[in-house]
Amino acid sequence: MMDRRTLLKRSLALAAFYGLPAAPLLAATRDMPEIADGEPSDFSFEWLQRLAREMANSSYQNNVRELPPTLANMPPQDYNAIGYDAGHSLWHDLDGKLDVQFFHVGMGFNQPVRMFALDPDSRRAREIHFDPSLFRYDQADVDVSQFENEETLGFAGFRVFKAPSLTERDIVSFLGASYFRAVDDTYQYGISARGLAVNTFAESTKEEFPTYTRFWLETPTPDSTTFTAYALLDSPKVAGAYRFVIHCEAERVVMEIDKHLYPREAIEQLGIAPMTSMFSCGTHQRRMCDTIHPQIHDSDRLTMWRGNGEWVCRPLNNPPKLQYNSFADDAPKGFGLLQTERDFDAYEDVIGNYHERPSLWVEPRNDWGKGDLQLMEIPTTGETMDNIVAFWKPSQAIEPGDSLNFAYRLYWSAQAPVTTDLARVRATRSGMGGFTEGWAPGEHYPEEWARRFAVDYVGGDILQIAKNGPPIMAQLEVSRGKTSDIQIFQVEEFDGIRVIFDWYPTQDSVDPIDMRMVLEGDGDTLSETWLYQYFPPPPDQREHPPHPLDD
Repeated sequence: MMDRRTLLKRSLALAAFYGLPAAPLLAATRDMPEIADGEPSDFSFEWLQRLAREMANSSYQNNVRELPPTLANMPPQDYNAIGYDAGHSLWHDLDGKLDVQFFHVGMGFNQPVRMFALDPDSRRAREIHFDPSLFRYDQADVDVSQFENEETLGFAGFRVFKAPSLTERDIVSFLGASYFRAVDDTYQYGISARGLAVNTFAESTKEEFPTYTRFWLETPTPDSTTFTAYALLDSPKVAGAYRFVIHCEAERVVMEIDKHLYPREAIEQLGIAPMTSMFSCGTHQRRMCDTIHPQIHDSDRLTMWRGNGEWVCRPLNNPPKLQYNSFADDAPKGFGLLQTERDFDAYEDVIGNYHERPSLWVEPRNDWGKGDLQLMEIPTTGETMDNIVAFWKPSQAIEPGDSLNFAYRLYWSAQAPVTTDLARVRATRSGMGGFTEGWAPGEHYPEEWARRFAVDYVGGDILQIAKNGPPIMAQLEVSRGKTSDIQIFQVEEFDGIRVIFDWYPTQDSVDPIDMRMVLEGDGDTLSETWLYQYFPPPPDQREHPPHPLDD
């Protein structure tokens, strides 16, 4: 007897041979995309949670597989050249506002992901099996004859398209482990998110990368720009059930995430809502900007809205050595890695388009309790390496048998969806210090080496306060060394103020210096809190270069 899958293949082949459109084998309905050829089965989020819990109570089964050589050994150029036949996209027959295509396995993507189409009315799901006829290999060097047991190859992930660009520019992408990305209305990818981080910088064990092993994609109505996806996550230490309600709005993508985690083993460091980004150089750190570009980064700061209502700006660094920072909190209101500089002139980059890269903001939707917002900054020599990681770490011990639930929203947009009414940090700058601002060092540099910092503030009517009072005081603290010459300037050009101060070393140590500053006036807080980490040079580099006028 000929099964439905073989019949579908022959129907497509005959249609192609005669130059005719492939007639659907079954009536086109929302619950029966043609490429969903598996047997129907019941589905619910509660069932998925039970499945994840049962998996956590049994040993981990690694599904990484050995790919055919033509896929395993392919260079990135060939992998990227594999196309998808848009005529076989998941929701093609809906003629709606959203559609889905799948990523091919290959290269390092060797952990197959099973895909299911889900009917929202009957709650029945059918699996979508891998089939070479779904893809186009004419631009890639792929020997399809090497595919054996092709149904088990699976997919590497999926991506979502939105009208009017239903085949050209995707707006959401899930690819590799539990990584996913989205764009705003610029269609420019940048920062990435993950479903979970495990032991990213734990002291006693290596990092683990949980993987989404199955997705259920719920068919939307034709006029909808919102869809729901369910995912099963698995790794040696934890299993999880996820629900994504993804709103593809006009200017941004908003994801409502509800995840239930079931640890197999004790986890030293559990990372909730992890984000991965890149910072090479910016306004305050110039050592890696020896390029034609004034700045190079996907994100320029970590912003925190703490549980006590305090707003914090932490400019990102490309440090000389690996750095970990932890910020304790209780029931955080939100946090994110933001790209706040949106002008082309700030980057002068016609390839990376860094001025168009989205920010990513996390909004907790249930009580996350006590924990730490953790930040890792990795040294990098260029823009091709993601070197920034941030996530929430619960303070509670994570033990096998636990059941954890975290609900939150992710906002992929140019700016965060919320902001403080206080003055905000516009930019941080640093350079040679030790002399009066507005004057060149003169015939000789200052005798004492110093580093100057300038912090610009906008918003909160800070310029008008500077003009009319009350007097603004900069409350500045540093973990080591001494500061002097704190000055505040009114800057009409950006409708704000600039705070300048010099830092002088008092020790030979090159350990980072933690700096904290907040603006106050008449006892009231006027600004968000500026947190910065400065890396002083070794003592033999704390000398000014020879002056041209020196003998």
